[in-house]
Amino acid sequence: MHDSPGFVVDPGLLLAGGRESPAAGQLKKEKVPMAASILAVSRQFFQEILLPILQRDFAEETAQSAFGIFGYGSEVIGMEDAYSSDHHWGVRVNAVMPDALYRARGQTIAQAVIPQLPEHFQGYDVRAGFSGGTGLSITGLESYLKTTIGIDHAPQSDAEWLAAPEEDILHLVNGEVWLDNSGHFSQIRSQLQGYYPEPVRLRRIAHWCRYFSGMGSYALKRALLRDNEYYATITFARSVRWAVQLAFMLEKEYCPYDKWTYAFFQRLPRLYAPLAPWVDEALRLATPWPRKLELLHHMADVLDHFLVADGIIRPHPAFAEHPSSGYRLLEHAYAEILHQLPETLRGVVPVWEQVHWEANHSRYVAGLELPVWDGLLNLRPA
Repeated sequence: MHDSPGFVVDPGLLLAGGRESPAAGQLKKEKVPMAASILAVSRQFFQEILLPILQRDFAEETAQSAFGIFGYGSEVIGMEDAYSSDHHWGVRVNAVMPDALYRARGQTIAQAVIPQLPEHFQGYDVRAGFSGGTGLSITGLESYLKTTIGIDHAPQSDAEWLAAPEEDILHLVNGEVWLDNSGHFSQIRSQLQGYYPEPVRLRRIAHWCRYFSGMGSYALKRALLRDNEYYATITFARSVRWAVQLAFMLEKEYCPYDKWTYAFFQRLPRLYAPLAPWVDEALRLATPWPRKLELLHHMADVLDHFLVADGIIRPHPAFAEHPSSGYRLLEHAYAEILHQLPETLRGVVPVWEQVHWEANHSRYVAGLELPVWDGLLNLRPA
């Protein structure tokens, strides 16, 4: 394997365009662990403080609701560190109940319960977490499902599965549920935790092979032939992302949000070890473009090996790189998998970004006053 020298970024980078640069030495890259998990503290808060209030004042509604920590935020997947605490940080309890119950009683419950909660618990702020500054975030279950996976129920068809963004499925199955007497939300989580039905997984694998090969290594080859560094940079970054996402699909594991993908990539039992050397070298800024393209080819070979080993595609002869089209190996797999799939799935393109959540996020931001939003962004006058 080609060894490239390491690349060290000067922490005193100059920032332009209406920004002040942090002083040299202020940008630290090491992971700073938290003294205690906010998930564990929130669980204790729920059991000792919140649950007794709910059972005393709203026993019937509590019996129809699910409580825990799930959804968005690094703490939900155990990835929080000291940097996580600069926004949306504090004790949090998520609650979901049927939409009809939420419309009828949700606001009443919140108005009655939240004033009874303490300002702090175990040294953590109860009013600053990811629950709207209240310590308790209540929402309707069907609405919550719709803002994450686009439907108000667990997927019931292959088409519904393919329309659900992968990282948002993870936002439904992550974290912990501490109380769910009706079992409805837990049943939905259990179904989603079982991973995609096999035809859906194969359809996703097929299209990611298409992305990696046709929009990735092929596109990078053409960009380099044309000295188009802008296009090369964009398509290369996407290619590495697609390769790692394919590794998750081959392992039958949901791929998390980009910020945490590599940490979970390292936990993959089969694909991490053979892919990591190529991925790690590719990500070094000092790696020259011809070598980056070669590294994509190595990634393709690794992924192709597992596609054959897992019986997803048949063994095939080695293919040669074309001087102008490059090494479009995984598009061979793309076509072979499509030929295996039912006709109804062949033209269905999987959703691959958080489109449903972004629609919800836009409505949320539109409902805030601009100074409030700037505060959440930590934007302050210089």
